[in-house]
Amino acid sequence: MNFNQAATQYARSPTKETLSRVTQALLQELTPQEKIRLLRGHALGTTLRNIILQGRKYNGTPYAAGGCKRLGIPPLLFTDGPRGVVMGKSTCFPVSMCRGASFDDGLESRIGEVIAKEAVAGGANYFAGICINLLRHPAWGRAQESYGEDSYLLGRMGAALTRAVQAYGVMACPKHFACNSIEDLRFSVDAQPDARTLREVYLPHFQKCFDAGALSVMGAYNKVNGKYCCENKELLTDILRGEMGFDGVVISDFFYAIYSAQRALQAGCDVEMPYIVHYLFLPSLLRKGKISMADIDTAAGRMISALLRSVPKLKPQSKEVILSKEHTALAREAAQKGIVLLKNDGVLPIEAPAPRVAVLGRYADKKNWGDHGSSDVFSPYCVTPYQGIKAGFPGGNVACYNGCDPAEAIEAAQHSDILVVCVGSDHKQEGEFLFNLGNRKTKPKNVGGDRASLRLPPEDIALVRALCQTGKKVVVYVMGGSAYVLEDLLEIGPNAILMGFYAGLEGGSALADILSGRVNPGGRLPFTIARREADYPPFLHVQDDARAIEYGYYHGYTLLDKQGKKARFPFGYGLSYTSFAYEGFHAEATEQGVLASLTVRNTGARAGSTVAQFYAGSAGAEADRPVKQLKGFKRVDLGAGESVEVQELLHWDELRFYDPETKQWGLDVGYHVYAGENAEEAMARQQEVRVP
Repeated sequence: MNFNQAATQYARSPTKETLSRVTQALLQELTPQEKIRLLRGHALGTTLRNIILQGRKYNGTPYAAGGCKRLGIPPLLFTDGPRGVVMGKSTCFPVSMCRGASFDDGLESRIGEVIAKEAVAGGANYFAGICINLLRHPAWGRAQESYGEDSYLLGRMGAALTRAVQAYGVMACPKHFACNSIEDLRFSVDAQPDARTLREVYLPHFQKCFDAGALSVMGAYNKVNGKYCCENKELLTDILRGEMGFDGVVISDFFYAIYSAQRALQAGCDVEMPYIVHYLFLPSLLRKGKISMADIDTAAGRMISALLRSVPKLKPQSKEVILSKEHTALAREAAQKGIVLLKNDGVLPIEAPAPRVAVLGRYADKKNWGDHGSSDVFSPYCVTPYQGIKAGFPGGNVACYNGCDPAEAIEAAQHSDILVVCVGSDHKQEGEFLFNLGNRKTKPKNVGGDRASLRLPPEDIALVRALCQTGKKVVVYVMGGSAYVLEDLLEIGPNAILMGFYAGLEGGSALADILSGRVNPGGRLPFTIARREADYPPFLHVQDDARAIEYGYYHGYTLLDKQGKKARFPFGYGLSYTSFAYEGFHAEATEQGVLASLTVRNTGARAGSTVAQFYAGSAGAEADRPVKQLKGFKRVDLGAGESVEVQELLHWDELRFYDPETKQWGLDVGYHVYAGENAEEAMARQQEVRVP
């Protein structure tokens, strides 16, 4: 039997029994050497070509793993994400954090379709861009690659991307499993959650992606409770495959994730990526009896099974789909829906027929679409804020100053009435950090990694302060991957503040759309903006002596709730150019879960969008419980005066808690259910339901 024959048989009868039978038949045809070849990347030449010949494009072409030409077993052809396809010149979408701010999993599904098409057109069949590590602390350098601080939001968005990508035959890979949210120490840090925290806080979003059909998962670099993730049998076998029911293929993170081939293989890490290093010793370990042929067969069988379920579904794509007008238009829509309006004293929207605008700051006319590491997408253009605003106000007078010197900025803006100041971070302040292997107490400056501070750079604050003192109207556009503590900016008092994230190749156009009022902002914060840095959980930096950190049960809004603190801008917060009323809240228990409903009414004069958010917390449990957690949401678009009833079913499975004593999941006797426009405002509406 060859691969095509096996795939045909499985297509005729797509059951677990058929899949197991044809997988075993293929395994019997393979030699031991061919089986071992399935378990490793063989992309050393690709690595050298990408890095040396293509500069910093470390994965400009797909990384291959596995495959057997004799039996027609195709290789796994890896490309990265999540901003888009990292090969060639593809469409750069806003970072995942910006897409998380849309609270629109339907939009994420459409983005997944585009990513799948461009991946296939570029020669890949595997997408490792389902980035769903939880934002535990906003200093994390790769926060931009995730959707936010809330597990439910991550799971909804990640599952939507998973389903969309795999519908086109591209294998989806959620990552990094698990507890990967410190960048500078990612090769050495030991994240230490207790049993309940791990299962309730750091794994449910992965479960949603597995339930959506994800056929692969990538192990992380870090340790979890003392063992490296890719060598952690409790994590990869007992929990991932046993408790979570995952039946796909596990790959290692690249280069530095495995230290022992024996430990990794027997823990459940099936494939070493991107090329053979430690798995070079599998034949020797097999001869010495330290691993068995059953170990090899198990891993090879998983690889074959995943390929049988994905590759035959591949839908060929022409290279013309890459960067098509439809794809770049979707990137612009994603940025429009993700940008969050934090403050507005009436200066926005800019509706003057010929406004005089100055675009100022270090990112006024600079390409700034995020990290330059493995998630970088090499689109041929990027619309900067200045370019977007100049094109978006064709009758206006738009000046530009690309720098931070207050005197020069004031001079450049002397003939302008409205000043748009572009501040925040870029790849030099946050992003993937490659050069610290965990043994150094310092790192080079301006090389990405974790943020040193949660506040805006002092030169940005000085610039905004000087511009506000001119008496002109000041709009601050903040670029970055996650939350900033904005107290010093708010003290200065700009007229408006927008959180723009890294908004992709059409980010400047989307900004102009919102400033002009052609698009009403509807983004909502996917994280909490606290009043003080101390309001977030502890975090480890390179200079700290410790290399282990407790990952506690609370973070973000659940931590503030527990401590009785108010956020500066709560999770789910965002303003609009119109206003909304939230009425008629009702919640009742059904066999499937809690059916919650809320009527949302546009009470303003403009069309706009908002996000109805549903939260739930335990009623009367003796064990420690969060005050509330997000358990449902829906983005709605409403014309002026329109209303809609939003219904969400909060499934009982979403409301369970883990008992570490019995190692079982269970429901409490009842729940408080809340609904509204953000995590704090929703507390004004409460109903209690009892579990039937």
